[in-house]
Amino acid sequence: MRSPIAYSPRPGPLGEASALAASVYLGSIAVVAFVCSNPIVLAGAGAAVVVAGIGAGAGRALAASARWAATLGVLIVAVNGIASQRGETILVRGWDLPLLGQVDVSGEALAEGAVLALRIGVVLGAFAVHSARVDPDRLMRLVRPFARHSALTAALITRLVPLAAADHARLRDAIALRGPGAAPGGRAALARRLLAGSLDRAVEVAASLELRGYARGAPRAGRRPRASRHSWRFAAAGVAIAALGIGGRLAGAGEFDAYPVTVVEADPTTLALAAALPVLAAVPFAGLRRRRG
Repeated sequence: MRSPIAYSPRPGPLGEASALAASVYLGSIAVVAFVCSNPIVLAGAGAAVVVAGIGAGAGRALAASARWAATLGVLIVAVNGIASQRGETILVRGWDLPLLGQVDVSGEALAEGAVLALRIGVVLGAFAVHSARVDPDRLMRLVRPFARHSALTAALITRLVPLAAADHARLRDAIALRGPGAAPGGRAALARRLLAGSLDRAVEVAASLELRGYARGAPRAGRRPRASRHSWRFAAAGVAIAALGIGGRLAGAGEFDAYPVTVVEADPTTLALAAALPVLAAVPFAGLRRRRG
């Protein structure tokens, strides 16, 4: 079973673009999510991620990141509602919890947690598409002249993490298919088997690297691939998205205050900023099918 976020070569403009241009394009959406806290702008950034994922053919990666974000988002909202004892709209008063005492849950705390969950969902989606459609070898080749050992470590991580996810899925299916007389396989047993398999694979990877000559120093650089004609489109769109998000935030657009009363600014500037993000994300894909035909 292949992990949905594992890199798989697929013909398309984003896959054919350079690793730097694709990283700038997808990373700019994450930058907007980190800079802006307004849920309307974050929704626009989420729409931009969906446009990028569909255009790149990474629907499975988007679906997986949405499931992870939903699970993590529920936890974030619950924890923030309990931990943040601020806000004027009290929804639950006098809730006694062990070690915490009396806890009040406010609507403002839940709103702030929902914004944090939405931000994490946008970032997860952007990096899921990046992991599924950007060649990790080409990406690590960019940083090899500056951090040779770190680049090798990062390249191995990008390869081994999807393998660990696939191992987890296979082990979970194997445990579910065992007979009723088998010993129960809980999360602890699954984690132990997964850790043991990861350690065995790490030893095999180390032996393979030694046989390939990595112990004698870095290999000579091979021939660089030709730059794609799509690279400048994605790089320009990424710069425009980041500039729009940062510039709009510095100009005061998209204000959001959670406390003491939640205030979400929804003026025309904020709405225009949110609507422009998916449009800019779709620009690199516009006209490519017609041109190919």
